[in-house]
Amino acid sequence: MPEGTTIMAVHEHSHRHPGLRLSFRNDRTGTALAVSAGIDTHTRQARALASLRILTGFVFLWAFLDKTFGLGYATASGKAWIDGVSPTKGFLGSVAVGPLRSTFHAWAGAGWADWLFMLGMLGIGAAVTAGVALRPAAVAGTAMMALMWAAEWPPARHLADGSPSMSTNPFADYHLIYAVALIAVAAVGAGTTWGLGRWWAGLPVVRDHAWLR
Repeated sequence: MPEGTTIMAVHEHSHRHPGLRLSFRNDRTGTALAVSAGIDTHTRQARALASLRILTGFVFLWAFLDKTFGLGYATASGKAWIDGVSPTKGFLGSVAVGPLRSTFHAWAGAGWADWLFMLGMLGIGAAVTAGVALRPAAVAGTAMMALMWAAEWPPARHLADGSPSMSTNPFADYHLIYAVALIAVAAVGAGTTWGLGRWWAGLPVVRDHAWLR
């Protein structure tokens, strides 16, 4: 097969299989085309961030489902929101340290706090898992994680009664990691890989308001 025909055939094949890497090399017989079947760096990065996005979204989505229906993990059967048990009373009511302790105690079990917390987890979880509205989800999720970080207050070594706080780090904990993960996937637009981000970005209202992406 003539060299030019070979290059055209491989070029056409690369369009059908975008994961292929093409490279040229010179030797004594002229220019030859080398084809590597591996996935390019950009594709690997996109898939890695998509995996992070889906897992992070599922953390929020599962927390909503467990607290709503009592699936037996963090929330026992019969003690779920659907059973009339407040999803915020136990956590906020048990805050034992930090500058916002009295504020969290006042919020614990309030109807508005329950609905805001649960709808927030549902909205963030569904959006991030699906790869849509990542920017609003990142803002809402970061605010929620900041409040939960303040409720646990990692800087404290001891609780108000003098017992050990069991904090393992004076600053970084899983709430901050979740917040950074949300910001990262929103910043790079990770919803286009294994998600509905491309469709979402094409909606007229989203095209006109970039903050909705």
